[in-house]
Amino acid sequence: MKTERIGVSIENSLLKQFDKSISYRGYKNRSEAIRDLIREDLCGRQITNPKVQAIATVILVYDHHATKLMQQLTALQHSHLLKTISSIHIHLAKHECMEVVVLRGRVAEINNIAEKMLSLKGVKLGRINLIPV
Repeated sequence: MKTERIGVSIENSLLKQFDKSISYRGYKNRSEAIRDLIREDLCGRQITNPKVQAIATVILVYDHHATKLMQQLTALQHSHLLKTISSIHIHLAKHECMEVVVLRGRVAEINNIAEKMLSLKGVKLGRINLIPV
């Protein structure tokens, strides 16, 4: 892969903040940090397109005693079996569990399934993390 060198003008105060941030995150140099920022921006733009193929994690924290929640969550995953790649169930407390579901498909399909999961009665908190493939 060919690499091209570029120059960037940045005010001193902003550069100092950037250097502290990348040092805290463990970057060895500015170039790799800037490349990651560019990749993140490009990925963020791609997942705004509902037709783009993506992979996602759907993270749910819920009360496992909520009426029929487990059955509904399982039914959603089975009804979209080709979209569901994997899931993991984690016990957090006496009444709280976390489920991490990995989905694959078009952004619109993933969001549709994930929003159904997040809106189930008994789900206390949820997040969808999309990455284009």
